[in-house]
This record gives sequence, C-alpha cells and structure tokens, in this order.
Amino acid sequence: MKFLRDILDKVKPNFEKDGKLHFLHSTFDAIETFMFVPNHTTKRGAHIRDGIDLKRTMFIVIIALVPCLLFGMWNVGALHYAAQNIDSTLLENMLYGAMKVVPIIVVSYLTGLGIEFAFCQVNGHPVNEGFLVSGMLIPLIVPADIPLWMVIVATAFAVIIGKEVFGGTGMNILNPALTARVFLYIAYPVEMAGEIWVSGIKEGLVDAASGATALGVLGGKDLEAASNYSVNVMDAFMGFIPGSIGETSVLMCLIGAAILIVTGIGSWRIMLATVIGALGMGLILNAVGGNPYYDLPAYQHLLIGGFAFGAVFMATDPVSAAHTTTGKWIYGILIGVLTVLIRVFNPAYPEGIMFAILFMNVMAPLVDNYVVKANIKRRLNRVKA
Repeated sequence: MKFLRDILDKVKPNFEKDGKLHFLHSTFDAIETFMFVPNHTTKRGAHIRDGIDLKRTMFIVIIALVPCLLFGMWNVGALHYAAQNIDSTLLENMLYGAMKVVPIIVVSYLTGLGIEFAFCQVNGHPVNEGFLVSGMLIPLIVPADIPLWMVIVATAFAVIIGKEVFGGTGMNILNPALTARVFLYIAYPVEMAGEIWVSGIKEGLVDAASGATALGVLGGKDLEAASNYSVNVMDAFMGFIPGSIGETSVLMCLIGAAILIVTGIGSWRIMLATVIGALGMGLILNAVGGNPYYDLPAYQHLLIGGFAFGAVFMATDPVSAAHTTTGKWIYGILIGVLTVLIRVFNPAYPEGIMFAILFMNVMAPLVDNYVVKANIKRRLNRVKA
C-alpha cells in the first residue's frame, strides 16, 4: 500500500489551500480517507480516538449486511424460477438475482454519493461517510422489480430531505434509508404494495403465481384469506418467502446482528428490547383474540415482514436512536410494541416496523432527556438524604 500512499502524498498539494485543484479538496479528502485512516486529531470538544474511524465503522456495518445481500440475490432468482415451475441451480439463481439487485445498488450509490459530493464541494466540507451504509440499505429494503427511476428519486429525497437539510451525517433525526422507503411507500403505493415481490410477475411471465407477502395477506381486507393463511415458520426463518430483497431471512439478519454485537458497532440492548416489545404486545393481543390479526402467534411477528432486518440494522442507527442505556431499552421496547399495533390495527400499512422506527427516531431525544433528568433527580435525592 506504500505506493498508493506515495502517489497521494505527491498529488495532495494540488488539492490543498492555494493549490490549482483546491476546489476539489473535499473529493480528494474522501478518496484519501477511504484508503487510509486520517492522521488528523480533534481540535475541540472531548473525544477519544482510536484506530477505527467512521469510515471503518461503516465498512463493518456493510460486512454485516453482506449475508442479507447474498441471500437476497439468491432468493430473488429462486422465487423467479419457482414461480414459473422451472428448476434452477444455485448459479442461475445468483446470476438472475445479481442482474436485478446490482443495478439498484449502483443507482443508489451513484445518486446518493453524487448528491453528497456536490453538497460538500459547494460548502467546502469533508465528504460524509454515512451514505456508505445507507447506499446499501436502500436496495435491500425495496422489491427486486422496483423501477430504477424510483430508486433515484427516493435516494435523492432521503439524502437531501432526510440528511443534508439537518446538516449531514450525524445531524439527521431520521434514518435516511427508512426515509427513502416510506417516501416510496407513500408516493408510489401501487408499486410498493402491489404484487411485485416475486420478480417477473409484472412482466407477464406468471399468471397463477401470487407475489403477495405474508403481511400482504394478513393485513388485507379479506378476513377469510387471513384466517386460512398459515405462516411456514421454517421458510420465514430461512427467508424462502417473497419480500424486499434483503429483509426476508431472519437467519441472515441474526448473522449480521452477531457481527455488529461482537464488534461493538450495534446495540444489543436495542435489538433485544425490540424483540421483547413485539413479543409482549403480541402475547397481549393473543390473549384478547377475536380475529386473525389478534390471533397470529406472537413469535411469528418476529419472522415475517422486515421486523428482524429493522431491529438489527435500522433501529440501532447510532445517530437517530436513543443514546442512554435506559433510553435504549425504552426506545427498543416501544418500537416492538408499535410495530405490532400498527400491523394489527392499521392493515393499510401492514409493515409496521418502518413507521415504528421513524416515530421513535423523533421521540429518541425526548426519551434520553427524561432518562437524564430522572438520573439527575435520583442523584440529588441521594445528596439530600
């Protein structure tokens, strides 16, 4: 790597102050810090720095997403061929899945990074690292057959409205990837809520195959269909079901969770609290009973839809989540509770996890504020005693 360092050191003066390419300083800085850990130190505030910076942190999250990505590509191909009653090999499934998924990833990164580079160049700021993860998350939470122009519009909305207007990475109050997903869900409900979950159905390749997700059936208006629907627990856990590209496999999400927890990047408290909240609310509704939505076994809420993916990769966003230890438990439990409530009481929005997380993103500072005030009050009482 020394030859790369030598090359960068040689051309670096051109991008520094008074250099002929100074106007591209932010772009050069992004490339340099992408290849090497920056050697600058914090000039203000109390910070502790070690060998891992924000870019390296983002890379660990991307590594944790790789199992979901690879399985998602395989599943896209497998469901496509299965819907046509065609036997397919692992390679054929992966190739078809890559053909559908890779363009979405490329468009997501080109759009998001292009906008961020433009903002940073105009304002003279360093290029933010946050979109390294958001650029991968957005493709994993959309259907495989989503039009690429929708990905461009949603990504642009997420970066500009969800991040840059708040000041960029570290300042946003909402998870950018979920902001893109909700934008698509509200702006293009037919495309996002229709039967496009199995690739190829809308191309007329299949007449009889159903592309509906489990939540699509359970959250529909047909109570009889919902009553007769049975979630295949093993298929849902492994991910052999229709859904967004990277969200279907609980097993792959658990592998990603293990990577995040072992490396200290993701909060196990938020993940566990989200599960506890959903299970608890599900059990309460099971006890009440009375219709298919109430009677769905509580544990199945953890297996269907994007619950596992959201709990692992979205709810734990270090910027928009709660930061205090007690606040993380409250934040996670409320996400789980709200997810089940939205699924059961508002079938028009069967995927409750995204709305629950975004709502708690907004509430997270308030939760932390009350936790801090409670801690101060408790310590003052000790002093007075």
